[in-house]
Amino acid sequence: MTPDDGVWVYAVTTEGPFPGGISGIRGVAGEELRTVTESGFAAVVGTVRLDTFGEEALRRNLEDLDWLAETARRHDAVVAAICAGGATVPLRLATVYFDDDRVRTMLRDNAQQLGEALEQITDRSEWGVRSYLDRARTEPRDAREKTGRPSGTAYLMQRRAQAAAREEAESAAGQRADEIFAELSRWAVAGARQPPSPPDLSSRRSQEILNASFLVDNEHHREFVTAVEQLDTRFDDVELVLTGPWPPYSFTSVEASAR
Repeated sequence: MTPDDGVWVYAVTTEGPFPGGISGIRGVAGEELRTVTESGFAAVVGTVRLDTFGEEALRRNLEDLDWLAETARRHDAVVAAICAGGATVPLRLATVYFDDDRVRTMLRDNAQQLGEALEQITDRSEWGVRSYLDRARTEPRDAREKTGRPSGTAYLMQRRAQAAAREEAESAAGQRADEIFAELSRWAVAGARQPPSPPDLSSRRSQEILNASFLVDNEHHREFVTAVEQLDTRFDDVELVLTGPWPPYSFTSVEASAR
């Protein structure tokens, strides 16, 4: 390494023979991967140029959506490859340190959190479930049909009825999302909910009412998948979309600040 280089950290696992190896895997800058060890942990890292991946450069580059998408894709590909070998704590995008000694300090300072996180996710994977509302089936028929040009009073009454119908539909959608999350949580070790994606960020025209992640025992993942399929069949007013398995980003609370 030179003074112009930094250390990009992808993930942390236990120290020892690396499961599956990391030879042949390339990082966000096309760099070879290596490990930095401390306190019984191994951080999978790559050496990157600070003029591209340093703090100020990142602040500028992260505003370039194409650059961000490609860098995130490469980072996630590395993390996924590492996770395939065993329990791994993935670190957030753009965790960069000045040198290996600072990476060792991070491992030492976060040893308890890292140990707890690795114990939580061993032999488990993250699965994502999104639920989309079929609004055409949930809105009252008279709220969807147009009956010609109403009078002023009738128009106001119609608008109030439509507003009430929307409020009722929103309440029902929230209850449906709660029901789905509660049912799937029975088949998972842990569950986490994120805000549904705004309509302008979704490729679907249907309203997203649930955006959830579940940590599932690998040996019971078929039961979880079956539970999702059964809910999708049971509820004709929503569509469930299952993705995964993913690296357990949602269930590792270690926040290693770059420095």
